[in-house]
Amino acid sequence: MYRAPPQPQDATAPGQAGPEVFSPFQTVRDFGVEPNTGEKDWVYNDSYVGKNDRWRHSMWLEFLYQRLLIARELLANDGVILVSINDENRARLELMMDEVFPGRRIGSFVWRTRMGSMDAKRGYSADHEHVLAYAKERFEFVGNERDESKYSNQDNDPRGPWGNQMLIQSKNAKDRPEAYYPIHNPETNTWYLCDPDSVWRFSSKKRPLKKKKLQADPMEDIIEQKRIIWPPNEQTVVYNDMAALLAAIKNGSAPKEFRIYSQIKGLEKLAAKNEKVARLLTYIEPLEFWVGKKLGFGRPRYKRFLEDLRRDAKPLSSWLQFSADTEDDDAFDDSVVLSTGGTSEGTSLLREIMGNKDFPYPKPLSLVKGLLSQATRKNDIVLDFFAGSGTTGQAVLELNAEDGKERRFILCSSTEATTKEPEKNICRDITAERMRRIIQGYAGKPGYSADQGGEFAYLQLDKLAPPDVPFEAKPENAMALLSLRLAHAVWETQGGAVQHIARADNCDILLCTEVNAQTLEEIASWPGAHGVQRLAVYCERPLSLQEALEARGIEVNCHSLTEALLSGQAGARA
Repeated sequence: MYRAPPQPQDATAPGQAGPEVFSPFQTVRDFGVEPNTGEKDWVYNDSYVGKNDRWRHSMWLEFLYQRLLIARELLANDGVILVSINDENRARLELMMDEVFPGRRIGSFVWRTRMGSMDAKRGYSADHEHVLAYAKERFEFVGNERDESKYSNQDNDPRGPWGNQMLIQSKNAKDRPEAYYPIHNPETNTWYLCDPDSVWRFSSKKRPLKKKKLQADPMEDIIEQKRIIWPPNEQTVVYNDMAALLAAIKNGSAPKEFRIYSQIKGLEKLAAKNEKVARLLTYIEPLEFWVGKKLGFGRPRYKRFLEDLRRDAKPLSSWLQFSADTEDDDAFDDSVVLSTGGTSEGTSLLREIMGNKDFPYPKPLSLVKGLLSQATRKNDIVLDFFAGSGTTGQAVLELNAEDGKERRFILCSSTEATTKEPEKNICRDITAERMRRIIQGYAGKPGYSADQGGEFAYLQLDKLAPPDVPFEAKPENAMALLSLRLAHAVWETQGGAVQHIARADNCDILLCTEVNAQTLEEIASWPGAHGVQRLAVYCERPLSLQEALEARGIEVNCHSLTEALLSGQAGARA
């Protein structure tokens, strides 16, 4: 939707500091990209690629390559680009993105798109896609604020609140042999064997590592600092001779950690080919070591202090949890797992909004919304240059309504018209129409006011060769481009040859579509009529207009309209 420009006395656009900083693309942090991936659903293939073309993917990659080069230039220093791609084409796209964004790869998310496929081949269902993440050096995912309610200080520890957390990790002894060792409670003289399937989270001084500097204190220091929560009132046992120990292991009454001794023969076979397993064998204590020792059946836990947390927020996990699954609530898991729906969620929502299913496989709102909640901050611009059904725009509006931030979106889509469907226009009939209905409200749900970001402009790009711009460009082209760049809005063209665009630092910015005696008088009287000291005017005859205005004592800078149109396409500032 278009808005009439504000009156000159109210023309200052939010955040303006001067016309040289008005480019709306300078703060783009996040891109949501949904490239189509196959000949059946990529409309451009009909023109460029045959079904049997040996290098058919090269055309698709070149198509994306040119757009990603532009995206790279628009990406802010704290920006990120997120690209959804299926499993079949991930490898090709990732290699290309490594070239376009060298050294910028963060990683990838795995998104489960559906429960399963009935047409699975070879017992394999490709029911997932990937979201590739590449970012500039200052970018960081938001994470989640830590739930400090889990931290308390029931024993009045002078080190402050602490949480009761797991002391083991989800790694086995073959993968982490250095983390396989027994620990000893010096206060009760109780020993605890290490579980070979879930070894300790911390290193030991008895198991030297290749790292020069450890990321955390070794277990011995943690025990000495009384940061271990020993099992209270637990069952313990003492085997006074080897016969009693062997009998307990055989009948299953011994601590379950003793099962590693039944695996030794298998480990010996692996040791010749696996250096880690060979080390593990040297770390397994002989059975005689446990005779006469008090052994505990419980599991010690870790006392983690709130003040020791390295981050103020949990980092984002690379796994996107399918909403039909259950999440493992591990108190020690310091990562945030987003919960998303499948493609059926996107289809159902689009049908509710539009009353049809004219756009196939729309992305689920929960996926885009979850990623944007982690990747954006206040006042960020979200650019989706494969906008499809417009899910990204709805996600931005909902997030703004929930957290009060002021994100903006730019959605780009093509008509996808073909010779069979020459009137097809996805951008006009799906993307823009969806945004109108969401903003107005649908299915009994409230819409979004202008203060909530509930407004947008539907723009169509006109393709002109640079030499033809002076002859074929229209004043409406200049008005749309300049108002977007300088005022972050698209103004309707009002009557008259002099159009007001924006105000910055006591300077009014004008567009003059025709230089003649009448417009000269109107511009010359503008400062007195509207209370400004300076003018910046875009017109077709800048030198002549500037000389005439300066002769009347008007402080003005005149710019070529043609130059402004061309430099706008190149990303130059006004």
